[in-house]
Amino acid sequence: MKRTIITVVGKDTVGIIAKVCNYLASVNVNIEDISQTIVQGFFNMMMIVDSSACTKSFAEMSEELKNLGEEIGVTIQCQHEDIFDMMHRI
Repeated sequence: MKRTIITVVGKDTVGIIAKVCNYLASVNVNIEDISQTIVQGFFNMMMIVDSSACTKSFAEMSEELKNLGEEIGVTIQCQHEDIFDMMHRI
């Protein structure tokens, strides 16, 4: 299983979760866990997804999500799980 960490941050607007989830479904990425919160109008979401069956390369998916984020006014970043773990080790 190839797990990817996706973070979405920005001003809250209608449809952020729907647009990100619809994109992931369109490229055959399964959402395993999702957490989202809104604090004083700022949206923050973290997703753990299984990208092993993704129809795009990691670079393509990452770039397309970045572009989607720009369209909807948020920042979307993708990281491989192992890199995320190494960056956040204590």
